[in-house]
Amino acid sequence: MLLLRELLDSQDPEIYKLQTHASGPGGSLPLAGDQLRGMASGDFFGMTQNAGMGWDPKQLLGKQFLILSTQGGLRAPNGSPIALGYHTGHWEIGMLVEEASKAFSKEGAIPFAAYCSDPCDGRTNGTVGMLDSLPYRNDAATVFRRQIRSLPTRRGVVGIATCDKGLPAMLMALAGTPTLPTILVPGGVTLLAEEGEDAGKVQTLPTRFAHQEVDLEYAAEMGCKACGTPGGGCQFMGTAATSQVVAEALGLTLPHAALAPSGAAIWKDLARRSAKALIELEAKQKTTAEILTDDSIYNAMVVHAAVGGSTNLVLHIPAIAHAAGLRQPTVEDWARINRSVPRIVDSLPNGPKHFATVQVFLAGGVPEIMLHLREMGLLKLDALTVTGATLGENLEWWESTERRTVLKDKLRMLDGIDPDEVIMSPTKAKQRGLTSTVTFMQGNLAPEGALVKSTAISPDRIDGDGFYRHEGPARVMTSEAEAIEAIKSGKVQLNDTIILIGIGPGCGMPETYQITSALKHMKGGESIALITDGRFSGVSTGACIGHVSPEAWAGGPIGCVLDGDVIRVEIDTNHLQGSVDILSIDARELAERSINPALKPDPRVPADTRLWAALQNASGGSWSGCVYDADRISELLEKGLEAEGR
Repeated sequence: MLLLRELLDSQDPEIYKLQTHASGPGGSLPLAGDQLRGMASGDFFGMTQNAGMGWDPKQLLGKQFLILSTQGGLRAPNGSPIALGYHTGHWEIGMLVEEASKAFSKEGAIPFAAYCSDPCDGRTNGTVGMLDSLPYRNDAATVFRRQIRSLPTRRGVVGIATCDKGLPAMLMALAGTPTLPTILVPGGVTLLAEEGEDAGKVQTLPTRFAHQEVDLEYAAEMGCKACGTPGGGCQFMGTAATSQVVAEALGLTLPHAALAPSGAAIWKDLARRSAKALIELEAKQKTTAEILTDDSIYNAMVVHAAVGGSTNLVLHIPAIAHAAGLRQPTVEDWARINRSVPRIVDSLPNGPKHFATVQVFLAGGVPEIMLHLREMGLLKLDALTVTGATLGENLEWWESTERRTVLKDKLRMLDGIDPDEVIMSPTKAKQRGLTSTVTFMQGNLAPEGALVKSTAISPDRIDGDGFYRHEGPARVMTSEAEAIEAIKSGKVQLNDTIILIGIGPGCGMPETYQITSALKHMKGGESIALITDGRFSGVSTGACIGHVSPEAWAGGPIGCVLDGDVIRVEIDTNHLQGSVDILSIDARELAERSINPALKPDPRVPADTRLWAALQNASGGSWSGCVYDADRISELLEKGLEAEGR
């Protein structure tokens, strides 16, 4: 136990070796009289501070470029932790900042670096921290944009980010910077553990232990070793990996940037080349507005469908479009694209063989996927990219590059995997039983819509005609904690329908991976359906219907379901159509029902999140990407003030 005097004063005489003056930097600022006369005080003082931080005064006239990242934690030079980050995804990306900075300096430019770290959805799943997850995205995008504007002398921006909310936030920030050249460096992925479960499956160990499917020793060992390397996003095609893929499809990264193994030489090389690409974009006066277009948004949606990406991108892509001032894709757009684009990638968690994200990278990654899509005529090939060339020109390069051949051979050598089994032709994918990604649903429980990652439903639950059919009694839960406890304790029976209400945008729209993963990995879990007004982790699987709208807090019919009501779910996985309905009562009785009396406001929802919920609801809600529409919010506030007579 420390004594009070030890806390108040260390008694170390070294702390009193002080001074009030220091020599300061040598040399002088490289200024001409006319230049100084016309300078803003901030521009002048900025040069003073640059010299004060140690930059050679003779080099202060170089072009300035800003590097933004989601770096977290503090690493020693040897890589060991001094202070932990929230997750492996942002733990190593300071190395990318360093590589990009050195590349800028080598070209005579001046790099600046700023940070806004990000949370980990895996760390906050099932905890009160998840109530801040999605709202964080908008806040971080705002911070990044403010950081960009707060360096008025920057000539371009590099964004470096990796994971579920930090990367979408970075994309929104770059999209909201239309007059500057910008480029995105994805932070990459972690490797598979040689003798361990992947980072998605390992999160289900508490439930499997509760069901006596694993012992304590196994859970403790597997929980320790799931992350094969200390940096990078998870090994599955969840929200983090899908966001990297989408960033590349948007044209905001160099080709073959998504899903690189964190810490590897090929990963560092990407950062150096990206810095050089940004210098070229600035020299040619190519801005973000020329790269982010309606065509690039379309390409991102097509690639999302082909890779079997996370349903969370249905929130993030419209948000990126909104930030860029572009048309936001509608539910009809999503449905049309998902019907026309086949899934051609076999990856975790979709299967059938469940390859890891780094294996998708070695198989050719996004460019390889796009070659197949090009042959089908599904891409807008004239879309400009950060290479300064069009998407079509980039793909012509990829088709004959040595990089493509070498990395495919590396996958065969390291893992004995045929690259064509990971990224397939549409014909081969169909033969392997790969189905399209997302089905958009309606029904009397979801009059404004719902969605399901139909490609992740267990094949054993899909009939020969391509339909998933489920009918069973409702088990209504009003919190994730209640639902996971019911699953662990066995209160939820086979063929039940979990109705999880009150976790939509009104309380922060927390994801429910704890529940969906438990259903996937527990025996018999595939026979249980989940219907919720909340959202899912990108690694979620099974018959999990989310984004049900209107949500319970908005008076949606899902909030009126009672225990024992018979629920029917039908999903046509071929034509991507589906419905979710209550059968045990008629439309009149459903309309007259009051909200389930068990639904109560969650007192843990922070005031910050309640404000986010109100602002995004005024801006169009989840189907518009949970964004802040400043014009719409201002209009509603003005109307409210007028109504009050102010």
